[in-house]
Amino acid sequence: MKNITLGTNGPEIGRIGLGLMGMSAFYTGSGTDEPGAIATIHRALELGVTLLDTAEMYGPYLNEELLARALVGRRDQAVIATKFGTLRHRTDDSYGADASPENMRISVEGSLRRLNTDYIDVYYLHRMDPQVPIEDTVGEFSLLIAEGKIRGYGLSEARPETIRRAHAVHPMTALQTEYSLWTRDVEAEILPTVRELGIGFVPYSPLGRGFLTGKLRSVDQLDATDFRRSNPRFEADNLAANIAIVEQVDAVAQDLDVTPGQVALAWLLAQGDDIAPIPGTKRVSYLEENAAADAVVLSDAQLSTLDGLSAPVGDRYADMESVRR
Repeated sequence: MKNITLGTNGPEIGRIGLGLMGMSAFYTGSGTDEPGAIATIHRALELGVTLLDTAEMYGPYLNEELLARALVGRRDQAVIATKFGTLRHRTDDSYGADASPENMRISVEGSLRRLNTDYIDVYYLHRMDPQVPIEDTVGEFSLLIAEGKIRGYGLSEARPETIRRAHAVHPMTALQTEYSLWTRDVEAEILPTVRELGIGFVPYSPLGRGFLTGKLRSVDQLDATDFRRSNPRFEADNLAANIAIVEQVDAVAQDLDVTPGQVALAWLLAQGDDIAPIPGTKRVSYLEENAAADAVVLSDAQLSTLDGLSAPVGDRYADMESVRR
């Protein structure tokens, strides 16, 4: 797999990473097959999929602990990214934004302990906290970098003005934000901003929470606890309309004799060498399929077809106001 540098001064990583969330939380089947999840992480490293993305809230805590067990004897092969800011450690560990320096200190020590590592490669603020100036948060990031506890920092789902304010305090390694064939709002302002500043871009949910693989046709395929059941794009009428998008992706896939998921990832990779998507999976077979997307070449006509897909019906979260600040 081709390697890229994450941002101007970030680590070298495989062009496609691995999102670990679904191994422990939120998705159908999470937390049910630790041996399979660990085998998937091991296979990722063998294939050059080195950016492994987790967060303290996945579980909570269980996902970081899982990654630590998978990386015994392999820590130097991996680039670990984890996140803080959606658990309030200064009160009762409840869910909610807390980007304060005090909360960050508690969080990073917990993540280092659970990950069984001396340092975190990229430490993200998971969601912006309207009560804490971003300058205060990034000031603490810079102290952690000086102390060697983290090697770089990032933000997740931040607005362009927030990105600029953060980067002015200390150069940012990466921005993580949703981006895929059916979530393209970042193209207007966010992508130009990070490219201007030399910040790496890490798209999460590059397969539209599994929808762009073409395998999901009904919420009846999902566990009762799967968060997609409450996602607006998966509601009955919206889901039926959005299947038309997948059918067009599938048509391109059939022309190339590849899978729809590989087409979706190849389209994303074609948007620039500074993009490192992190498709999530807990299965070796799907990991191998995703990694092989690096070799899929789309023609100009196919790219044009995919660029012209209709926007999906429904917001990407039920509460969009809380997502990006």
